[in-house]
Amino acid sequence: MVPAKTMNKIIALFFTSLFVVSCTNNDVFFRYKTVAPSGWNKDSLYTFDIPIKDISASYNIYVNIRNRGEYPYQNLWLFLNKMNPDSLQTNDSIECYLADGRGKWLGSGIGSIKEMTVLYQQNVRFNKAGIYHYKIVHGMRDSILMGINDIGMQVEKVDSK
Repeated sequence: MVPAKTMNKIIALFFTSLFVVSCTNNDVFFRYKTVAPSGWNKDSLYTFDIPIKDISASYNIYVNIRNRGEYPYQNLWLFLNKMNPDSLQTNDSIECYLADGRGKWLGSGIGSIKEMTVLYQQNVRFNKAGIYHYKIVHGMRDSILMGINDIGMQVEKVDSK
């Protein structure tokens, strides 16, 4: 007879494996950069070099944030700079809500780290194949922002069904 704890682990492993195998992944790019435990300096930027090969497809672009329970705010302002393969640059800013009005953390996660995926751009078409360079810096008033664990970007190809 198999002990209950072992059986629970086997069942959890089975369903996790099934989930991983059954999911279709349209990710073209998915990466996190770790923020220093001492905090995110206002001058520190995180860069992501995203290769785009298929210019006939549409893409969704996400910014991913992992924050700890000590993050002091409800929202997070981010400034993004994009440079395309022709060296044309565009700047943008987005506000990401990490907690609701009552202070309950949004996103997913267990324990003190929560993960929030924020849709930055939907159904984007890139006009040239190549590497698109994104730079992200926080736009909060704090010189050193505490409580952000990781910052990431994800680009997925949109199904044309």
